[in-house]
Amino acid sequence: MTDRKTHLDTLAVVSLIGCSFLWGLNQVAAKAALGEIAPLVQATIRSLGGVVLVMLWAWWRRIPLFQRDGTLPGGLLAGALFAAEFACIFIGLQYTTASRMIVFIYFAPFVVALGMPFIAKSERLGWVQTAGLVLAFAGVAGAFAEGFTQPAIGPRQWIGDALGVLAAVLWAATTLAIRATKLASASAEKTLAYQLGVSGVLLALGALWQGEAWPQSLSLMAGASLAYQTVIVVFASYLVWFWLVRHYPATRLSAFTLLTPVFGLLMGVLLLSEPLTLRLLLALAGVAIGMVLVNRK
Repeated sequence: MTDRKTHLDTLAVVSLIGCSFLWGLNQVAAKAALGEIAPLVQATIRSLGGVVLVMLWAWWRRIPLFQRDGTLPGGLLAGALFAAEFACIFIGLQYTTASRMIVFIYFAPFVVALGMPFIAKSERLGWVQTAGLVLAFAGVAGAFAEGFTQPAIGPRQWIGDALGVLAAVLWAATTLAIRATKLASASAEKTLAYQLGVSGVLLALGALWQGEAWPQSLSLMAGASLAYQTVIVVFASYLVWFWLVRHYPATRLSAFTLLTPVFGLLMGVLLLSEPLTLRLLLALAGVAIGMVLVNRK
């Protein structure tokens, strides 16, 4: 049986802070490589490289991935939603900043909270959770409106912002699809393999349809970005997260995801010299406080 703890110890806290930092830096790494690697090609390499690593890990740990257990329909759905999510993120980063993108993406937990009662009646929202949703939505709406009235990086910034919001909805839909199908009882490795494998194929077809060219050579920076996204984020950090979910209380873990948009915003400003606006800071505060309220019992 799994040794499940009732509190977060030092190992859990350090691991959570590390994962949040890695996830926050991910959008910055993707944005930095866009000058050399087209968006859908970059997302394809990330997914296909990640699924190979997951399959090797499962083989080493003797975790079955290909047995018939009725998870195929849910896996295909989750993989398709995952592909659409990352297509929105990578295309959107061409129009908006990485720091804005990470704030919009982390609206996803609130969409999950809104949709979960339709799947599990026991997870209905109380007035505190509803207030958190409203606060988070107000913050995101304020930041989104800035793309029309005072765009920081050009008149088409609103396109990237809109794709960030859509990516959040798709991320939430992926979570709900996993919860509502037989994937809910599948291993974390199998669920991740479905998402990465199906999305890799669909993203590759999308890149082909868009006529995106595959890079013939890469600079050290672009190669490091791809390696970081594939090995560190998609493979290593996700496995650490799944391990944490198995051993520690999920509600306490979720509170630490608040650090991800904070790290993402800071890294975008520090590493890419992206503009930091008052509305973006207010949006981040709204999302952070809203997530605390939504996670309250």
